[in-house]
Amino acid sequence: MLQEDLNFLVTNRIPRITLTRFMGWWSQLRNPWIVKGSIAVWRWFTDLDLTESKQQKFASLHECFTRELLPGLRPIDPRADILSSPCDCIVGACGEIRDGMVFQAKGFPYTLDSLLSSPDLVQRWPSLLEGGTFVTMRLTSSMYHRFHAPCDAHLSHVTYISGDTWNVNPIALTRVKELFCKNERAVLQMQTNQGVPFLIVPVAAVLVASMRFHAVDVLLNLRYKGPNDIPCDADYTKGQEMGWFEHGSTILVFVPPGYALADGIESGKRLRMGEALLMKR
Repeated sequence: MLQEDLNFLVTNRIPRITLTRFMGWWSQLRNPWIVKGSIAVWRWFTDLDLTESKQQKFASLHECFTRELLPGLRPIDPRADILSSPCDCIVGACGEIRDGMVFQAKGFPYTLDSLLSSPDLVQRWPSLLEGGTFVTMRLTSSMYHRFHAPCDAHLSHVTYISGDTWNVNPIALTRVKELFCKNERAVLQMQTNQGVPFLIVPVAAVLVASMRFHAVDVLLNLRYKGPNDIPCDADYTKGQEMGWFEHGSTILVFVPPGYALADGIESGKRLRMGEALLMKR
């Protein structure tokens, strides 16, 4: 318990936004000594493995954070009835959406209304998703940080919601109520080729308040001052890259009734991008 208390204090009871902005500045420095030293420290504290990286030399820490993988390392589940994992992750809370409520951790519920925040989103999506399935996917700092389409799909709208930068590790999720509803996030409104609507919600965290989508020509972060609602018209094939986090964080997926968790998907499961995540009932 003492170790958990210390972890929570060190990663959350700090000037989170200031530190996050500093990390954004630091990661862009193009000094070889800073880059090598920072990666060495990163490796000391995590299981960072760069053997899969397409690039082996990095001009900045940012290049390492957002690295691409060697081709062929993430085969995509080809089955038409499967939604594949959009990212490398550890599965967190997952299950059925009941009465507009889901969970960030056992005993820590939050509502879709609070997460979506925007009146337009709240008016439409909770009723569409009621009785459906949600999955929480946590990206650790050492993981591959890019995310991909889970199926052939269309992206019609991005809603950017500015917010805090709480850590999203398991310790914080069992201590901060409605954490995902407090943090910076983006709501991606999507449809499968069969017209089934679903949501992907990337959530930022401490050191990570920055995300990039290929369909949006600006970087969404704490300094972003543009419109919150961004219309899009982007088509993706299954497994196609959609964007990336600048470091690592969480992706939430919400699907309507008609889908269930794929075999073996449960809290604590490690997944690679492209592996089966959800399946049609």
